Amino acid sequence: MRIDETILLALSHQSDNRVSPGEPVGRAPEDPLAMLRHKYPDFHRMAWRKRVVDFGCGTGQQSVALVQTEECEVCGVDTNRKTLDKAIQYANRQALPAGRLEFRERVSRDMWGTFDVVISKDAMEHYPEPAATLEEMRRLLKPGGRLLITFGPPWFAPYGSHMHFFCKVPWLNLLFTERTVMAVRARFRQDGAKRYEDCESGLNKMSVAKFERIIAEAGLKVEDRRYDCIKGLNFLGRLPLLRELFINHVTATLTVP
Repeated sequence: MRIDETILLALSHQSDNRVSPGEPVGRAPEDPLAMLRHKYPDFHRMAWRKRVVDFGCGTGQQSVALVQTEECEVCGVDTNRKTLDKAIQYANRQALPAGRLEFRERVSRDMWGTFDVVISKDAMEHYPEPAATLEEMRRLLKPGGRLLITFGPPWFAPYGSHMHFFCKVPWLNLLFTERTVMAVRARFRQDGAKRYEDCESGLNKMSVAKFERIIAEAGLKVEDRRYDCIKGLNFLGRLPLLRELFINHVTATLTVP
């Protein structure tokens, strides 16, 4: 074993949480929309009775809640077929109005320009081709429609490597090489991943600057943007260069001009 692997292994531990990212734990949360309501104080006005795409819908709790509490017409989209099947099973157990919720593995051209809102929660750092995915989301919106993106932590945040399930050392991806992190990770998660991109759900190394760049390239208008920093020290998000190290969560409201 290499010396850097030995050091990282000594700093690591087996987490009690064996649940994979995106998997539900026990019953559904009491309010699957809690984070969206927190990040978007005006969420009710933006979502009420709108046509909504839940992009990266996971196991479906959020999609169902949008129908039940916001009376939306919802299309849940997720490329993970196994996860999507769980979403369909979950929705089938709910008493939902007919025709108000559907799930798809892919978006299609007939969906373009037909939705008021597209929501992407806790997924922007996982899309294999984030710029292409952002363009896909933009195409779904009507003129004037809103794209709500909230995610974190971004790549250079203390736990941007998403490896805290086995090591609580902050900025792990800056202190150790990818090869070292993956070698030690293999002792705790046996999925054969050799790169961050290979991990379950994947990691595209989405930094704040990268996010800002692909938004600009997509031609989307920033209606509102919020950067939450560690320990609530949000002034750190205004420091050039250093801000990448401390911004822990990114929230944006984007519109189609």
